[in-house]
Amino acid sequence: MNNNNWHEFDSEYVWHPYTQMQLSPNATAIERASGSYLYSSDGKKIFDAISSWWVTLHGHAHPVIASAIAAQATTLEQVIFAGYTHEPASVLAKKLIEKAPQGLTKVFYSDNGSTAVEAALKMCVQYWDHKGEERTTFLALENAYHGDTFGAMSASDRGTFTFPFRSLLFDVVRLPFPTPPADDSEAFSDAEQKFLDTLIKQCRENPSIAGFIYEPLLLGAGGMLTWRKQVLDEAIRIANTYSVLTIADEVLTGFGRTGYFFASESAGSSPDIMTLSKGITGGFLPLGVTLCSKKIYDAFLSNDRKKTFFHGHSYTGNPISCAAAVASLSIFENEPVAERINTINAVHNERMTALGNKHNATVRILGTMAAIEPKDSTGYLNTLSLAI
Repeated sequence: MNNNNWHEFDSEYVWHPYTQMQLSPNATAIERASGSYLYSSDGKKIFDAISSWWVTLHGHAHPVIASAIAAQATTLEQVIFAGYTHEPASVLAKKLIEKAPQGLTKVFYSDNGSTAVEAALKMCVQYWDHKGEERTTFLALENAYHGDTFGAMSASDRGTFTFPFRSLLFDVVRLPFPTPPADDSEAFSDAEQKFLDTLIKQCRENPSIAGFIYEPLLLGAGGMLTWRKQVLDEAIRIANTYSVLTIADEVLTGFGRTGYFFASESAGSSPDIMTLSKGITGGFLPLGVTLCSKKIYDAFLSNDRKKTFFHGHSYTGNPISCAAAVASLSIFENEPVAERINTINAVHNERMTALGNKHNATVRILGTMAAIEPKDSTGYLNTLSLAI
């Protein structure tokens, strides 16, 4: 079989995600990548400003991760994770718990961000079932995005992504987004206070609330919106006061994206559950993780087998993915990653601010993230930013 015309195979056979194929039938053909750049088949050098969907941390084709994957592939490529274990998954779990906010003590593996969120939601509901309480309602932010599977879509804001499935999604109590004050004063803005007041009211008056799921500090697909750590801290305190479980969705925000290793570090209190994916393997392979506290884990320990957490995936704890993640964490330990994050942040503050002023657009910067929003932007489907 001659594969020299593989570009034609793509347009003939492949259906790409988040793509209106009638309007964009021909995807850019990438032959290789190195560092911060992608190289197309027609000789173009493309700066990967979106980090290949926010997954690449240390640059493409980093030799430390590539070598770890190659070594693991010749040792143990896959094994069922129910009743079996292996070194990469065990070592990775230990390293993640050492890095995680205090109180998170157990690691549950899956294979992407959406499935990590599904596991978190199911843990939360089943936790209350084991406690003898019927709590099945979740609190979530306006503009939230938590993934494309049905539970994750339910927790996400209703809009373009979820509209066709609206009758199949479970109801979620939506909290107003805590937009920070324009002058970044210490006092809460009206929007922040409204968010906190609504959270208190729901936690106090709605006995069916099982948990509050949120993207700490930064909402990704919902518009790269930022909110403040003092508001996050107060929200967790309120939820704890009313025994509402907290789920920090760090699929996007984890591994340095916000300037913190985990965005949850910015708050004084830890979540009960935390989800991870995207950058966990440095962008090399899919892997999802749901971390939980001892309180959550202990609620599933029983002589009654019906109280098992009946959830899993064929590639749960895949050895090669776990080896890639361990290697990625070693780069944080052995290379000046924190300095790189600070440098990126400084460049963004210098150049993105000027770009925003030039185009009369709003700029938001946090850690390695920088977003520019045109003044008359009307949502996800607008094309105004393409002109900047």
